[in-house]
Amino acid sequence: MRIMTFNLLFDSGGDEPFAWHNRRDVVDRVVRRYRPHILGTQEGMAHQLAFLADRLAPDYGMVVEGRTWDDTSQYPTLFYRVDALDLLETGECWLSKTPTVHLSKDWNSGFPRMMNYGVFCERETGRRFIALVTHLDHISDEARLEQARLVGSWLVSRPEPAVVLGDFNDEPGSAVHRALTGDYRLMTDSWQELALTENDQSMTRHDGRGTPKKYRMDWILHSPEFAVSDAAVLRDNMNGLYPSDHYPYLAELVWKSDLPGRQDS
Repeated sequence: MRIMTFNLLFDSGGDEPFAWHNRRDVVDRVVRRYRPHILGTQEGMAHQLAFLADRLAPDYGMVVEGRTWDDTSQYPTLFYRVDALDLLETGECWLSKTPTVHLSKDWNSGFPRMMNYGVFCERETGRRFIALVTHLDHISDEARLEQARLVGSWLVSRPEPAVVLGDFNDEPGSAVHRALTGDYRLMTDSWQELALTENDQSMTRHDGRGTPKKYRMDWILHSPEFAVSDAAVLRDNMNGLYPSDHYPYLAELVWKSDLPGRQDS
């Protein structure tokens, strides 16, 4: 099962070469090239997500049932392959002290932040799992940690195997990373599971021209029912035009029960 997290970069409305209307076809090409079973996007505005939903149809569904839309918000959003997965349950909430209040934010968060989830049934096997996508704040350390704790506490409330993906605006080993990989459900970082190196080749943000910056801030985490067979930071571009200022990150997960010699379910 291929899982992709992809910060789309919100549409700022400019006409510069890196504007959304110039790079949106590259976004579509990247998704279609790798055909993830689950795609989690960040920073998508309503019209960007509508474009992607239209381009990916009928192969993908979008998890947005019950969403309150407005023209300025950025919505972490799941897409899923309808040939392989059935969507059983959906939901989302704002990462604040009042999660049901639209656009609510606390802890000096620079923007309202939210999570979007789906409960899926793997059509071939009948096994169920949760996929959850989020985007944590880029300004406030306190907000990121409290937002991560909200995600973690929600995960604890659910019995299903889980995959968590998104832009966490923090680095591996940070308090935010520890909160999600140690304090709740013992989630595993897919990149670390493969013992891959943390260097400029693992950094997932760049300047739009392919120059890596900061650290690996886009993660795919999973619960103990899964193992990782492969992972890659995707540097696809079209004649130097990148789809976003973040590289998409792709991980391939397998059920541990399907590994040779494993009999547990």
